[in-house]
Amino acid sequence: MARRSSPSRPLSLSRASGAFAGDIDGFIAFLDLERGLSRHTRENYQRDLDQGANWLKRQGVADWRTVTAAQAGGWLQSLSRGDFAVASLARKLTALRVFARHLVREKLRPDDFTALLAGPKLGRRLPETLSVQDIARLLASPSGADPASLRDRALLELFYSSGLRVSELGGLMLQQIDLDQGFLRVFGKGSKERVVPIGGRACSAIANYLVSGRPHFVKARTGSQLFLSNRGAALSRITLWFIVKKHARRAGIAQNVKPHLLRHSFATHLLTGGADLRTIQEMLGHASIATTQIYTAVEPQRLLDQHAEFHPRNKHRTGSTM
Repeated sequence: MARRSSPSRPLSLSRASGAFAGDIDGFIAFLDLERGLSRHTRENYQRDLDQGANWLKRQGVADWRTVTAAQAGGWLQSLSRGDFAVASLARKLTALRVFARHLVREKLRPDDFTALLAGPKLGRRLPETLSVQDIARLLASPSGADPASLRDRALLELFYSSGLRVSELGGLMLQQIDLDQGFLRVFGKGSKERVVPIGGRACSAIANYLVSGRPHFVKARTGSQLFLSNRGAALSRITLWFIVKKHARRAGIAQNVKPHLLRHSFATHLLTGGADLRTIQEMLGHASIATTQIYTAVEPQRLLDQHAEFHPRNKHRTGSTM
C-alpha cells in the first residue's frame, strides 16, 4: 500500500527526473568525492533537493539552471505552511544554498539564486545532560564478569570518557586504540581524523574486555571491530541505543537516556571542571567553535532551574511561607 502524505505537508518522496535529477546527481557525487560528507548528510541533501525539484516542476520550472530566487522562496514558503520543524526547514535551505553555489562554481549558472533567501530563526535548544551522580550509576550498572557485562562496561566507560559520536563508537577498530598511551584515533564527519584521550578507568575496562570478553564474541568472519555483537559483527546504532537504555533503566535513572546524552555529558562535565573550550572542540570533532559554545550555557541554565524550583521566595513556587 502506497504511503500517503498529509495534505498540509507538501512532501514528495519520489526522485526528481529529467534535467533536475542530473544536476542533483552531479552535486551528490561532488559531496562524496570532493567534500567527503557522510552518507547520512548526502542522503538528506538529495532528499531535500528532490523534494524541491518536484515542487518546482509542478510550478512549470524547467530545471535548476533557470530557477529564480522567487521560485525557490515559494518552495520554502510552501514548506513553512506544513508541519515541518524549524530545524528541518533550516536544513533544506542549507542544502539549497550549498547546491546553488555548486552550480555557480561549475559554471552551470551565473548567479546564486539563494543569495537573498532568508532562513527561519532557530531557537536555542540546550543539550540535555546527565549529572555526575547519574553517570556514575550508569557506568556501574554492568557489574558482572560475563562477556556481555565486560563489553557493556567497556563501551559505556569509553563513551563517557571520549565523547565520541554513536557512529564513531560503533565503528571503532582495534588498531585505532592505543591503551598504553591512553588515546584513540577516530575518523569523524568529513573523514577528518582526530586524536581523543581515553581515561584510566576506560582503558582498564577495555583491557579486561579484550582479554575476557571479546574472544567470546569472535566468529569465523569477525573483523577487527572493537565492540562485537553476539553474531560477531560490529554493534549497530540500534544495539548501542538498546545497551545504553537497558543500563539506564537498571541504574534507576528517571531521565530519558539516549546515547547522545553521554557525549553531551562528557563535554559539559569537562567544561564545568575547567577545561578549555578549544580543547573540548577538538575532542568532539566540531568544525566550528560556535557549535561547542552551546555547552557554556548548560551549567548556568541548570543553576537557574534549581533556583526556580527550590528557592522559597521564587515567584513560581506556591504554598511556601517565610
